[in-house]
Amino acid sequence: MRQIRIIVERHLNQFVAYAVGVKGARTGVGTTYEEALAGVRLPEKLYPESFAKGLVAMRPPVVEA
Repeated sequence: MRQIRIIVERHLNQFVAYAVGVKGARTGVGTTYEEALAGVRLPEKLYPESFAKGLVAMRPPVVEA
């Protein structure tokens, strides 16, 4: 299974999530961490459309910079 790094940034009033180094991936934006993460869309040839929904359940460790 291929691992993909997804970055979630917290801005003043929203969260922004994006996949690092994946061509064709779309950015997710939301008022919560989960909304932004669920909004990330990866190319269909990598994973099925339901991939973003599964990411919320995984909730990887968060590193704050």
